Amino acid sequence: MKLITAIIRPFKLDEVREALAEVGVSGITVSEVKGFGRQKGHTELYRGAEYVVDFLPKLKIECAVPDAMLEAAMEGIQDAAHSGKVGDGKIFVSAIERTLRIRTGELDEDAL
Repeated sequence: MKLITAIIRPFKLDEVREALAEVGVSGITVSEVKGFGRQKGHTELYRGAEYVVDFLPKLKIECAVPDAMLEAAMEGIQDAAHSGKVGDGKIFVSAIERTLRIRTGELDEDAL
């Protein structure tokens, strides 16, 4: 099993959620986060004063998938979140050693 963590633009959430549902991902966790990468933030004007916005709003999506579903899920996220501009985000993949569904006691892939 793998844990996919994707950082995406907020307005791409619905497209990414639909893409993951199409490949069979049954659940995701979404968190509002702030950060920067190559995009480096930007400057804005507010009431005549210019200020720098270093940390940009992003969404962090996490989902656990069986190994067999990993490539399809990553491709779905990439296709849905892609705009071709700096700041589209990143996808990280980590191994999951154990999973337990609290309600039923199911383990590992049965718990997904």
